[in-house]
Amino acid sequence: MSIDFIPYRETGYFSSLICDYLEEKEMLTPFYNRFPSVVNLLDQAREKGEYYDTLSRKRLHTQLISQYKNTAISEATKHNLELLSQEHSFTITTGHQLNLFTGPLYFLYKIISVINLCKELSEKDKTRHYIPIYWMATEDHDFDEINYFNFKGKKIQWSREASGPVGRLSTEGLDEVLALFKTQLGTSKNATHLIALFENAYVKHNTLTEATRYLANELFKEYGLVIVDGDDAGLKSLFAPYVKRELLEQVSHQKVTEQTKKLTALGFPEQVHPREINLFYIKDGLRERIIKTDDVYTVNNTEITFTESKILSELENNPERFSPNALLRPLYQEVILPNLCYIGGGGEQAYWFQLKTYFNEVKVPFPVLLLRNSALIQTEKQYQKAQGLGVSLSNLFLKQNDLINRKIREISNIDIDFSEQRAVLKEQFKEMYRIAEETDASFLGAVKAQEVKQLKGLDHLEARLLLAQKRKLRDHVQRLVDMQNDVFPMQSLQERNTNFAQFYLEFGKNLIPELINELQPLGGKFTVINF
Repeated sequence: MSIDFIPYRETGYFSSLICDYLEEKEMLTPFYNRFPSVVNLLDQAREKGEYYDTLSRKRLHTQLISQYKNTAISEATKHNLELLSQEHSFTITTGHQLNLFTGPLYFLYKIISVINLCKELSEKDKTRHYIPIYWMATEDHDFDEINYFNFKGKKIQWSREASGPVGRLSTEGLDEVLALFKTQLGTSKNATHLIALFENAYVKHNTLTEATRYLANELFKEYGLVIVDGDDAGLKSLFAPYVKRELLEQVSHQKVTEQTKKLTALGFPEQVHPREINLFYIKDGLRERIIKTDDVYTVNNTEITFTESKILSELENNPERFSPNALLRPLYQEVILPNLCYIGGGGEQAYWFQLKTYFNEVKVPFPVLLLRNSALIQTEKQYQKAQGLGVSLSNLFLKQNDLINRKIREISNIDIDFSEQRAVLKEQFKEMYRIAEETDASFLGAVKAQEVKQLKGLDHLEARLLLAQKRKLRDHVQRLVDMQNDVFPMQSLQERNTNFAQFYLEFGKNLIPELINELQPLGGKFTVINF
């Protein structure tokens, strides 16, 4: 195994906003609290420790113990759950949708990033405990984004009608998905383990939340990962004061809009557009926006309405029915967790940058923002193909047309154009004409015939060489295309497309430990892992 690194900007797959942040451009400092480093995270722990109270810690511990009551957990996870009740324990958090069978490969990279950062902090700071958190996006509603995964170029999809929070969906029909998946896997030992993992998660659990918790726990339990479901009445009760202020004052809209204008003035796009009220009302099968018109609160696309007093009463009695959208979910997370750092992808980081002034307004510490690890996994065969084609690491990341054009220019250093040779030949025959004319003019015809023959020979040779070069380039181009498509499926980053099962089938139980060994959360560069 070997490891290579490439700056994020040089990959061509990351926005200027993220690249500027990683390069600590001064213009972005108003949009975050502290840049990710060990020293800054220790400072963040001191700030968060002054904010986070004992009541929140006890409630968090109680609710998580309840959430895990039907899950077999490792000693490492059990230990971390108990540590959460202690004063000097803090979390590093990532979040992700409930994608079928984890969805794209970067699900693993997110969780590995939090595990490794906790490990690094724990080694350098013995006065505190650092606990890795995976926040399940159980209240999301976009089923079409999560109901499939890609395996060896095929889309394995769960087709059904769905509405409301995805975490509450039943797992009905996933036995049929498993049957389809089995046909793609074969009969190897690793295939058998993948089948059992899918079956135990999705066929033997009743809801998508339960299935995802089981799956993530099975993959990462030995590392002490703690999984949080925010769709929880006890946790929502801690967030209720902020929900109340949102309902009455709509403060998030004002503050996020202010911050977004500053961000767009610098030339960066708006990632998420704030609503006047950034809350959903949820029940089984229902997740709709709350809209305020005059003094009436309406649940969009329903006949449900509330007066101000009625909606506040509903909040007090049923806090679990109020769900934060993408802009308020970060606040919910930071209110209920003793969290220091949020680790996410480029899109997530972008909408966090819209939130700093809102956090200041509601007096909640803004976490350190860290871009999750990104990686490209190359098998030995894929690596050797790239080497054989003379494709450097930086060229491997080029857009396909750019890669082809650059390679053609590189290998087509033979200029198959015999114009110069024709000119030389004609000059030589001028001398032959002179000699023939001075010796015997009857030879002029023979010289002319020889000249034509020689020129035709050059024409024929040039045409044959051109055809051969075209064939050579066509084969080379096709090999280039095949090689790049193999590691950049659909001409996109592998991590955004391919499911972990494709690599687990080859590397088995070594896959995750090897990734944990090689990925560096504070490394600041894109990682290329040659297995």
